[in-house]
Amino acid sequence: MKTELLIKHLCSDMETQLIKITEEVKKAVSNSSIENGVVFIICSHTTCGITINESLECVETDILDFLDTIVPVDSPYTHAHFLMSYGTTSGNSPGHLKQMIVGNNCVLPIKNRKLVLGHAQDIYFTEFDGIKNRKYFIQLLGE
Repeated sequence: MKTELLIKHLCSDMETQLIKITEEVKKAVSNSSIENGVVFIICSHTTCGITINESLECVETDILDFLDTIVPVDSPYTHAHFLMSYGTTSGNSPGHLKQMIVGNNCVLPIKNRKLVLGHAQDIYFTEFDGIKNRKYFIQLLGE
């Protein structure tokens, strides 16, 4: 069994954004020495996530609108107060909650050094507290 780990960096353009990373993951898989196995895509932040969905602008808009509806920005969050440990006021509770809903990872099969995805599936890095420099991991496991 072999493993390979890649660390990828990106920067969001907006505070809340779905960033398609499918091509980066496909490239990592095809350039790896893993012929058959699995790939884990993992976010390293608590206000960002990783998810899979259909790559249509209307679907992306619906996802973000739905998350805004169930996690409104103007709720009286406890986390929106001065944090001595950070030395600043935090106002990113919605980002933490949205990340919990979306999740921080996905796992997909690799077959013949190709990523196996469904017909309409794309992989997204989800930003809920941008504009910031971020990173995610692509962990490959297999033979």
